[in-house]
Amino acid sequence: MATVRPRPLDGITVVTLEHAIAAPFATRQLADLGARVIKVERPDGGDFARGYDKRVRGKLASHFAWCNRSKESVAVDLKTPQGLEVLHALVERADVLVQNLAPGAALRLGLDPDKLRAANPRLILCDISGFGPGGPYSIRKAYDLLIQAEAGLLSITGTSDTMAKVGISIADIATGMYAFTSILASLHLRDRTGQGGHIEVSMLEALGEWMGYPLYYTFDGAEPPPRTGASHATIYPYGPFPTGDGGTVLFGLQNEREWAAFVAKVLEQPDLVTDPRFASNGDRSANRDALCSIIVSTFASMSREEVMRRLEQADIANASVNEMTSVWTHPQLKVRQRWQDVGSEVGPIPALLPPTGSDAFDPRMDPVPALGEHTDAILEELGLSASGKTRLYA
Repeated sequence: MATVRPRPLDGITVVTLEHAIAAPFATRQLADLGARVIKVERPDGGDFARGYDKRVRGKLASHFAWCNRSKESVAVDLKTPQGLEVLHALVERADVLVQNLAPGAALRLGLDPDKLRAANPRLILCDISGFGPGGPYSIRKAYDLLIQAEAGLLSITGTSDTMAKVGISIADIATGMYAFTSILASLHLRDRTGQGGHIEVSMLEALGEWMGYPLYYTFDGAEPPPRTGASHATIYPYGPFPTGDGGTVLFGLQNEREWAAFVAKVLEQPDLVTDPRFASNGDRSANRDALCSIIVSTFASMSREEVMRRLEQADIANASVNEMTSVWTHPQLKVRQRWQDVGSEVGPIPALLPPTGSDAFDPRMDPVPALGEHTDAILEELGLSASGKTRLYA
């Protein structure tokens, strides 16, 4: 029987009151590293991400499958004294408490950071919110698309005719990543000081940090980067281009050496290297319509495979524009054995291994829990499962 190697967060218990993506994404990564993550959910539906869709075998929501493997689900009614008793018993034993409830909801449940840390100085609390405490926006609802708008991402994403949201929950993901890394840092600091801490992460500030480039690009009232669809706003050529067989290739140039190689080996028009319209990246970007016409007309007589072969020979970075079906079967992920089955209430489903592989330990890849799947076991563990009493909790 194979021995499970120790993981970095073995022995760490995380209690989480979480919904949607930001907090679940953070805590799933803690679970990947070995932490025990106990997800406290409402009995009447649980995490509302469970109801986003039924895309995984007609029952399991896609967002939920992604963000909730390797957790334990406890279904209790926090509007009852019995439910609150369970919650506070869990928190008393926890190393980390994570919550992304509506503003003020955690305090109404008695989860006052000062009181909790007075009772358990080693406790690390992580509050995730849309806008952070204080300020005129602190009590506003915050969903991913709303934060994309508030942080300015929508203003630079899309085409010249219309803005477009990012196709994934990027504000939630940014927030979850900062919560995850902040919790890891706090655990490391606790090892040295013996003291926990109180972390606050807001979606606006997390995505605002990721907006550093366009913010500085518009420094002192300068013009913002234009919306250019799938092409780069300020580097050119850098984006998708059609080929003669109806295909699409995406490639990008980063410097003058690559520009010279591109015109000589891909376009086979070496004289363009001295064309003053394209003398620098700034010139190429300013004259992108003219350069695009040259590229498209050249590619019109070539297949996608031929263009990509020339790009490879010229050492120009390029990529296939894959749809989801192609990502599931991506040859690089397959050869590197990055998919692993995990259990769920709909049976085994494939999941990507965490991208930060280590030769020191194996990540936890345990099942996605059904709602309340672990309630009875955890009530038993807490000594709260007297006969006939468990029904009061769920």
